[in-house]
Amino acid sequence: MRFWLPLLFILFCPVLLLAQGGTITGKVSRMDTKEPIGKASVFLSNSSFGTSSNDDGTFSLTGVRPGQYQLVIRMLGFEDFTQTIMVGRDPIKINAGLLPSVTQLHEVVITSPANWKINYALFLKRFFGESDNAKKCKILNPHTLNFIYHKTTKTLEAYSDDFIQIENRALGYKVKFMLKSFKADDINNEIAWQGDALYTEMAGSVSQKKAWQAKRDDIYYGSSRHFFRSLQNATLSQDGFQMMILQRRPNPERPPASVIQHKLDMFDGVNRDSINYWVSRYNLPKYDQNLIRQPLKETDVARAFDQPGLFGIAFPDCLYVIYTRKREETDFKDIFRPLDMPNYQVSVISLNQPYALFDQNGSVVTQSTLFEGTWSKNKVAELLPIDYVPVGPPPAATL
Repeated sequence: MRFWLPLLFILFCPVLLLAQGGTITGKVSRMDTKEPIGKASVFLSNSSFGTSSNDDGTFSLTGVRPGQYQLVIRMLGFEDFTQTIMVGRDPIKINAGLLPSVTQLHEVVITSPANWKINYALFLKRFFGESDNAKKCKILNPHTLNFIYHKTTKTLEAYSDDFIQIENRALGYKVKFMLKSFKADDINNEIAWQGDALYTEMAGSVSQKKAWQAKRDDIYYGSSRHFFRSLQNATLSQDGFQMMILQRRPNPERPPASVIQHKLDMFDGVNRDSINYWVSRYNLPKYDQNLIRQPLKETDVARAFDQPGLFGIAFPDCLYVIYTRKREETDFKDIFRPLDMPNYQVSVISLNQPYALFDQNGSVVTQSTLFEGTWSKNKVAELLPIDYVPVGPPPAATL
């Protein structure tokens, strides 16, 4: 494969690049008249780096952690400007030409205020989750959101016309979130969203800030971001991770989820025996599974990509990731767990393509990756900026 390069790049390049922060400068102007645009929002998507352009259109972002980012420039009345950039040791200069906006047409759905309220309540559960952290999150401008609910497929879609203003009092962040797309599939229990976010620190007392920092660190350790950073630095074992291959095949005795849901809807309140039968089909495991309990090394699954700062991960079947420094309290029906294995946190990675790409920040930058298990629990209420670096030490090893 063209993206496999020597492992030495993985071991040493991140260390060299992290020694200094990157700088991004540029100018925002109209593409048609070349006039400068001031007060445009300029930020690195899903990070804590953002600013506004000056009256002459210039802007500057400094001290940026190396890695791949999506630079977003947004101004009312203009199309968003986006550009993928790789931040390293060399300064980056951007000349951003903005085009006057063209009204985008979305699917027209006639809905009542009562339906909007029902959809909004469902959205909050899927978007923030139902954790203790989620209870401390609030959307300040909820009517920026638009919803489409497909009853037959039990799927909720959402998007926003402007930034959603979020207060996350669990982690101490204010978040500006432009939700481009959101889909919650309650039949297959899958949630996916795309959007651009900018994180800023909330004001708080010394004790509040200390509590927020501890909560952020707790979320980071054992997370997918922690895993991918450890993977590229070849420190998985030291950081408490183990990898194995999980072989999966669909359970031939379990019909597809859509068929099961259709039958449950059909017989609801009509035939109790049929309902009980289809509930029993639903409760069957989705897969026949076999865990190959031979620990993998970093070099078994990851290599540097031919573009500096990017890495590839590839494996057969599914990747079974164990974090030995935390225990799992949730029982995931479809996550295989050997009876003799302690209840460590376990996540499963599946790929819809031959390989996925991730960057130095530990962000997966291809839309071909599915997380199950522990990592699937974290919703927007648990999201950290992609440039986040923990302050406190990792948790001690568990027995």
